[in-house]
Amino acid sequence: MSSTASPRPRYRIETLAHLSGATVRTIRAYQDRGLLPRPERKGRANHYSGAHLARLHQIADLLDRGYTLASIKELLDVHDTGRGLGGVLGLVAEVDGPWTDEEPARISRAELTARFGGVPDDAAIADAVALGVLDPAPGDEEAFLVLSPQELSVAVELHAAGVPVGAITAHLRELRSQVEHIASRFLEFTAEHVFDRYLDGSRPPTDADAAQAASLVRRLRPLARHTVDAELARAMRLFATHHLRRQLGSGGSAPGAPKTRSVAIPDGTMRAVERLVGVEHAVTFLTLAAERELRARMLDDLSSNHPGVTDFDERH
Repeated sequence: MSSTASPRPRYRIETLAHLSGATVRTIRAYQDRGLLPRPERKGRANHYSGAHLARLHQIADLLDRGYTLASIKELLDVHDTGRGLGGVLGLVAEVDGPWTDEEPARISRAELTARFGGVPDDAAIADAVALGVLDPAPGDEEAFLVLSPQELSVAVELHAAGVPVGAITAHLRELRSQVEHIASRFLEFTAEHVFDRYLDGSRPPTDADAAQAASLVRRLRPLARHTVDAELARAMRLFATHHLRRQLGSGGSAPGAPKTRSVAIPDGTMRAVERLVGVEHAVTFLTLAAERELRARMLDDLSSNHPGVTDFDERH
């Protein structure tokens, strides 16, 4: 009994465009860039195969993950020389995976309004969508996906405490910029000391290199969050304590408590004190130094106005 292999599928460029979701113009541009092999020429027609369709799906997937066409070409060149994409795509999947344990939640427009005081505010919702806090639910104009329920809960609590929604939104924009800077610096730090061993840019990574880098991503992923949590707690305690001291010393102190006032300290002096005794002890140090200087001058005044004090010091 004989068997014949099923013929490989052949597509005209219009059919390939329909199946892949790319346009005819895009397919031709990919060919010109070397991302897509040239079609097989049969007579006056060009024929594309299943390999072309698979390649277009690979390109689309990598573009969705944020890769540039130049980077994609390097990856595909590695693949075409006989080295698999499995390790690299595994690393891509690891990096693209969730960086938090939070699960998105669904919320209706009416629920949002109720949680923020019961007054509809379409402008605030539009701001939240623009910031990525809310994502419109597919097929339902009255519902949203909350990408971080914790972040939304913080906003609700701040609003309940009296913070206007506009101020919360502005603060989030500022905070996001600063946090993105921290994330960028942490990435640069870990890349320099860890990941450049496997992904130094001088050569395409092997499957083994990519697999090792993916394993490191899993191990190091929580470190940035833990470090920021610890440092934020330290800084909040430091600045909250200083702020409370200033508030209590500017007219809000309890009856009978000593009054204080704010004094401008040159930046250079403050930095020198912080280096000497540490940031957390700088204010106490300056306070004690001022008190010691005051006592010394009071003693000088007493001794100059009462010569007997000097005689006593000389005899003893």
